[in-house]
Amino acid sequence: MLTKDVEAMAQAAVNKVNLCDEHFVKYFMRAVMAGFFIVVATILSNVSAAVLYPTYPQFGKLLGAFLFSIAIVLIVFIGGELFTGNNMTMAMGAYNGNCLIKDVIKVWVVSYIGNFIGAFILGAVFVGSGASHGIMVDYYNSFIDAKLSIAPMEMVLRGIMCNFMVCIAVLTGTRMKSESGKLIVMFCVIMAFVVAGFEHCIANMGTFSIAYMLLGGINLGLVAKSMFFVTIGNIIGGAVLLALPLKIMSAEN
Repeated sequence: MLTKDVEAMAQAAVNKVNLCDEHFVKYFMRAVMAGFFIVVATILSNVSAAVLYPTYPQFGKLLGAFLFSIAIVLIVFIGGELFTGNNMTMAMGAYNGNCLIKDVIKVWVVSYIGNFIGAFILGAVFVGSGASHGIMVDYYNSFIDAKLSIAPMEMVLRGIMCNFMVCIAVLTGTRMKSESGKLIVMFCVIMAFVVAGFEHCIANMGTFSIAYMLLGGINLGLVAKSMFFVTIGNIIGGAVLLALPLKIMSAEN
């Protein structure tokens, strides 16, 4: 990691702060769109896995993990403000002295809320459409209770591992020049976190929203607990486990 790369990421953090302050609606819409893109990937991943669940569940899991990678591709190539990616970028801005802590928190909070609104809206449209309803009910019933009953410390650790990988994918999208190269690395890294069963708070927004509407309700207390601990883990994974070492290891050449 070169010093110029750190400075470029820190400047990107400054640009996010300026956009959020001066053109709030534009910034917020980018966060909403990122939530849309996450749910597009969730639908693609889950419907594909649900189709194969009764006969080839192992293959369905692998295929679903692979297809979920389209989320980060859409966000990087089309544009969107993803909370988890911002954990790394904004932390780097703070480490480099370009951003104040209050600016970091503001961008995180605004992108988090925007991501949730986007995920909830598109999730509601999907469930309301009735498409793939039958297979999705069976598929969601197969894993949602287990997902909500993960121990808090495991949620944090899975969140750390998840966003460490997500931010690597985001970093790849900003540093690599070849679009084909970006796609290959992004798909591999994102597939790794999904197939391993790590936890991504924004993906969970879409999953829990769909589950709540699809299944006629789930335990919202458990949802809130999961979202809290996974979000903490995601912040640590992006802002501490990845961004801080990148800053420390940066050199002129």
